[in-house]
Amino acid sequence: MLTFPKDSARLKWTRHIKNKMVYYHLSGAQILRIFRRPDRVEEAIAPGTVGAMKSTKKKTEIWIMYKVAKSKGQMAKIVMISAWIYPGKTKPGAPIPIPQDILTELTEAGTLEA
Repeated sequence: MLTFPKDSARLKWTRHIKNKMVYYHLSGAQILRIFRRPDRVEEAIAPGTVGAMKSTKKKTEIWIMYKVAKSKGQMAKIVMISAWIYPGKTKPGAPIPIPQDILTELTEAGTLEA
Protein backbone atom coordinates (compact mmCIF):
# COMPACT_ATOMS: atom_id res chain seq x y z
CA MET A 1 0.00 0.00 0.00
CA LEU A 2 1.31 3.41 -0.97
CA THR A 3 1.39 6.12 1.68
CA PHE A 4 1.95 9.75 0.86
CA PRO A 5 3.98 12.19 2.92
CA LYS A 6 1.92 14.46 5.15
CA ASP A 7 2.01 18.23 5.06
CA SER A 8 4.00 19.73 7.90
CA ALA A 9 4.91 23.16 9.19
CA ARG A 10 7.83 23.17 6.73
CA LEU A 11 6.64 21.12 3.72
CA LYS A 12 3.47 21.15 1.62
CA TRP A 13 2.82 18.41 -0.97
CA THR A 14 0.59 19.27 -3.94
CA ARG A 15 -1.83 16.77 -5.44
CA HIS A 16 0.18 16.97 -8.66
CA ILE A 17 3.41 15.68 -7.11
CA LYS A 18 1.50 12.89 -5.35
CA ASN A 19 0.05 11.79 -8.69
CA LYS A 20 3.52 11.85 -10.27
CA MET A 21 4.93 9.84 -7.36
CA VAL A 22 2.43 7.10 -8.20
CA TYR A 23 3.05 7.33 -11.94
CA TYR A 24 6.87 7.19 -11.67
CA HIS A 25 6.96 4.89 -8.61
CA LEU A 26 8.77 7.46 -6.45
CA SER A 27 8.59 7.58 -2.68
CA GLY A 28 8.45 10.60 -0.41
CA ALA A 29 11.87 9.63 0.91
CA GLN A 30 13.34 9.75 -2.61
CA ILE A 31 11.87 13.19 -3.20
CA LEU A 32 13.26 14.47 0.10
CA ARG A 33 16.68 12.94 -0.64
CA ILE A 34 16.80 14.87 -3.92
CA PHE A 35 15.66 18.03 -2.12
CA ARG A 36 18.31 17.71 0.62
CA ARG A 37 21.26 16.55 -1.50
CA PRO A 38 20.71 17.30 -5.20
CA ASP A 39 23.38 16.61 -7.80
CA ARG A 40 22.34 19.85 -9.51
CA VAL A 41 19.98 22.76 -8.86
CA GLU A 42 18.60 24.96 -11.65
CA GLU A 43 16.03 27.71 -12.00
CA ALA A 44 12.79 26.02 -13.09
CA ILE A 45 10.41 27.09 -15.84
CA ALA A 46 7.82 28.71 -13.56
CA PRO A 47 8.74 32.05 -11.98
CA GLY A 48 10.01 31.60 -8.44
CA THR A 49 10.43 27.82 -8.66
CA VAL A 50 13.49 25.64 -8.39
CA GLY A 51 14.37 22.39 -10.15
CA ALA A 52 16.64 19.89 -8.44
CA MET A 53 18.06 16.71 -9.96
CA LYS A 54 19.66 13.46 -8.89
CA SER A 55 21.34 11.10 -11.39
CA THR A 56 20.64 7.37 -11.23
CA LYS A 57 22.71 4.33 -12.21
CA LYS A 58 20.26 3.62 -15.05
CA LYS A 59 21.45 6.73 -16.95
CA THR A 60 18.33 8.66 -16.07
CA GLU A 61 17.70 11.71 -13.92
CA ILE A 62 15.01 12.24 -11.31
CA TRP A 63 13.88 15.86 -11.23
CA ILE A 64 11.73 17.67 -8.68
CA MET A 65 10.21 21.14 -8.87
CA TYR A 66 9.51 23.11 -5.70
CA LYS A 67 8.86 26.64 -4.51
CA VAL A 68 10.09 28.38 -1.40
CA ALA A 69 7.23 30.46 0.02
CA LYS A 70 8.57 33.07 2.41
CA SER A 71 6.51 34.43 5.28
CA LYS A 72 7.31 37.30 7.60
CA GLY A 73 8.66 36.20 10.96
CA GLN A 74 8.14 32.50 10.21
CA MET A 75 10.16 29.67 8.80
CA ALA A 76 10.02 29.47 4.98
CA LYS A 77 7.53 26.92 3.68
CA ILE A 78 8.59 24.57 0.88
CA VAL A 79 5.86 23.63 -1.62
CA MET A 80 6.69 20.42 -3.51
CA ILE A 81 5.11 20.91 -6.96
CA SER A 82 6.17 18.13 -9.32
CA ALA A 83 8.52 15.21 -9.96
CA TRP A 84 9.49 13.25 -13.05
CA ILE A 85 12.11 10.91 -14.44
CA TYR A 86 14.06 12.12 -17.47
CA PRO A 87 15.36 9.27 -19.66
CA GLY A 88 18.88 10.50 -20.33
CA LYS A 89 21.46 13.01 -19.14
CA THR A 90 21.12 16.77 -19.39
CA LYS A 91 23.83 19.40 -19.65
CA PRO A 92 24.28 21.79 -16.72
CA GLY A 93 22.80 25.20 -17.47
CA ALA A 94 20.55 23.85 -20.24
CA PRO A 95 16.78 24.32 -19.84
CA ILE A 96 15.20 21.78 -17.52
CA PRO A 97 13.62 19.01 -19.61
CA ILE A 98 10.03 19.05 -18.36
CA PRO A 99 7.86 16.56 -20.29
CA GLN A 100 5.01 18.15 -22.26
CA ASP A 101 2.29 16.25 -20.35
CA ILE A 102 3.57 17.61 -17.04
CA LEU A 103 3.72 21.17 -18.43
CA THR A 104 0.13 20.82 -19.66
CA GLU A 105 -1.09 19.50 -16.29
CA LEU A 106 0.68 22.25 -14.35
CA THR A 107 -0.70 24.96 -16.65
CA GLU A 108 -4.24 23.59 -16.42
CA ALA A 109 -3.98 23.31 -12.63
CA GLY A 110 -2.94 26.97 -12.43
CA THR A 111 0.50 26.19 -11.00
CA LEU A 112 2.23 27.67 -14.04
CA GLU A 113 1.29 30.68 -16.07
CA ALA A 114 0.67 30.00 -19.77
